[in-house]
Amino acid sequence: MLNQIYRSGFQPFRQRLLPWVQSTALSRSHRVQPSAIRHVRSWSNIPFITVPLSRTHGKSFAHRSELKHAKRIVVKLGSAVVTRGDECGLALGRLASIVEQVSVLQNQGREMMLVTSGAVAFGKQRLRHEILLSQSVRQALHSGQNQLKEMAIPVLEARACAAAGQSGLMALYEAMFTQYSICAAQILVTNLDFHDEQKRRNLNGTLHELLRMNIVPIVNTNDAVVPPAEPNSDLQGVNVISVKDNDSLAARLAVEMKTDLLIVLSDVEGLFDSPPGSDDAKLIDIFYPGDQQSVTFGTKSRVGMGGMEAKVKAALWALQGGTSVVIANGTHPKVSGHVITDIVEGKKVGTFFSEVKPAGPTVEQQGEMARSGGRMLATLEPEQRAEIIHHLADLLTDQRDEILLANKKDLEEAEGRLAAPLLKRLSLSTSKLNSLAIGLRQIAASSQDSVGRVLRRTRIAKNLELEQVTVPIGVLLVIFESRPDCLPQVAALAIASGNGLLLKGGKEATHSNRILHLLAQEALSIHGVKEAIQLVNTREEVEDLCRLDKMIDLIIPRGSSQLVRDIQKAAKGIPVMGHSEGICHMYVDSEASVDKATRLVRDSKCEYPAACNALETLLIHRDLLRTPLFDQIIDMLRVEQVKIHAGPKFASYLTFSPSEVKSLRTEYGDLELCIEVVDSVQEAIDHIHKYGSSHTDVIVTENEKTAEFFLQHVDSACVFCNASTRFSDGYRFGLGAEVGISTSRIHARGPVGLEGLLTTKWLLRGQDHVVSDFSEHGSLKYLHENLPVPQRNTN
Repeated sequence: MLNQIYRSGFQPFRQRLLPWVQSTALSRSHRVQPSAIRHVRSWSNIPFITVPLSRTHGKSFAHRSELKHAKRIVVKLGSAVVTRGDECGLALGRLASIVEQVSVLQNQGREMMLVTSGAVAFGKQRLRHEILLSQSVRQALHSGQNQLKEMAIPVLEARACAAAGQSGLMALYEAMFTQYSICAAQILVTNLDFHDEQKRRNLNGTLHELLRMNIVPIVNTNDAVVPPAEPNSDLQGVNVISVKDNDSLAARLAVEMKTDLLIVLSDVEGLFDSPPGSDDAKLIDIFYPGDQQSVTFGTKSRVGMGGMEAKVKAALWALQGGTSVVIANGTHPKVSGHVITDIVEGKKVGTFFSEVKPAGPTVEQQGEMARSGGRMLATLEPEQRAEIIHHLADLLTDQRDEILLANKKDLEEAEGRLAAPLLKRLSLSTSKLNSLAIGLRQIAASSQDSVGRVLRRTRIAKNLELEQVTVPIGVLLVIFESRPDCLPQVAALAIASGNGLLLKGGKEATHSNRILHLLAQEALSIHGVKEAIQLVNTREEVEDLCRLDKMIDLIIPRGSSQLVRDIQKAAKGIPVMGHSEGICHMYVDSEASVDKATRLVRDSKCEYPAACNALETLLIHRDLLRTPLFDQIIDMLRVEQVKIHAGPKFASYLTFSPSEVKSLRTEYGDLELCIEVVDSVQEAIDHIHKYGSSHTDVIVTENEKTAEFFLQHVDSACVFCNASTRFSDGYRFGLGAEVGISTSRIHARGPVGLEGLLTTKWLLRGQDHVVSDFSEHGSLKYLHENLPVPQRNTN
């Protein structure tokens, strides 16, 4: 198709390119009709938004979270980003995605500028084609098709390629931006345009006028006349930088135009501390001036002029001039479609250049400290781990006044901002701290025989014995909302199980979490493992934490069902232990006790309606309608001010019914309850399996046979008979505490205590045993004898 376009001249090229880009380069989700743009300003499910963009230029952003306030942005597209893998022609789909993202940001009210490579690659493709076409028809006919393909193509001079490709490159950009009703303008520059004062003022004026008219300037070095590249010896100081590649051009342009943000897209994820691909290479999340000594640079990209060292020097030059910089990957197919918008939204993408070093360690460093500290913790004797937990329990009561004072600050700051149920979760009290201390001592007692416990012993052969033993999972990330009492509970469970721990608490409990974490580290210090538990206090977003798959082994969310769902969605390759929803049911059987049913419904629904183990759907046997039992339950719910929603069958029995429920899969988390009618225990079970969330489900009945049928057939993490749903809790189960409640079917279900934070490993002890000795003609035979397992200490 491109061959036909080239042979048709510039104007037909423009006319033919537009529908071709629509059908080929842009996916259906990318296509937006110009007429529709005037009415609906939204692309790729990203709504048109207005953000506070005005800021005084002069100082770069200190944190990623501030990038969303960037008003003027330069996006630099490296050669490896815009060219195909064969280095001859453009990566059209990738370019289309980049144009879409730039258009989204432009239509949010930002001022976008592009610095792009690609003219040489586009021109090379065109000139190669022209050379092949210039062969005589006779030569082509006599040489045969295979020889035609193997014709020697002369080495093409880069400046000639640039001259031939620049107009086509610009026409392509113009056609793509047209799809979003955005006009683009081309500007070609050389070093002289910045060092000649008059030309620099002219360039500055032109760019400002284009931005004022909502036009996207597309800037490139004039590669048709640019001299060969020179060393980067001039990258010193704010006022001296040569324009010899697009990295230095983008930096110079960013500073000249007082840009808020420079995004440099390359073919690597960002800046690594050693060449990417080497065994120990680690991506640098934030790079600070002066850190160059800690980086070993590799070679430049396959097609670019600069390489990573040139990018870093240009980035630091721009940073010194007041422009924030991010270097990121613009070629990876899974991220290139949203890399620019992700960066502007403040997500942890690529390497962010900042002049402000944080006072504490980065979250990556905290993850490494938790890993090494957890391994040291796991090697302690069980008595030593129990001693740490006992000391933490003592600190909770000894330092009660300081804890409650910190909690009071959180409550005062949250007043008017948090709903009453969340304020209740946030609040600590003397009784809560006493209960916490009791629970921690239970955990200490159960930790005596946890890590290293032998589960199975097998004699494989003579003098070859195998053991399966319990070991910690590794590093846990626990994310919790509003509940500072979670921190000591989870800390104690991590200590008992020998796991390293990263804690991310809600900002509404900042003061409480800080002092509780300090107490946990004080307790850990008695055996030199203070760093095993880390509290993440940086501006890390939860979504960014969920990407640290090389540092975190398990994520445990504690909070609302929405929090759990968000984390399960955001987790990138890290298992998440949690429940998506807490849709708990209670079935009141035809043979239920009136008084029992009323008490159990009240406790399950009204004692703490915001909890995940609170009752959400009440199933009533049909025979109980219009009976004293039913009337008593309804009267109690009315007194407790519970709003009732009628299920479809229940509504059909009533002349004047409450509002019919919109969905039978609703977790209300408040004083609201769905009531539905069923004809039998089997129908109740079927309803639970269809609409429940496998959290906690209860039967109320005096018939033991019916109760056992329900207990055996309901497939949920917790199934109770004649007991409140609220018993689904680690402390109430005697686990001391819980890290969360799991509804998954792998590893652990229900309230997860100490046992749920352990996995196993196999230990094999032999004496010069080799597999070949057990072959058909070998000298040894497998025995596979089960050996007695040491008795577990249950004291």
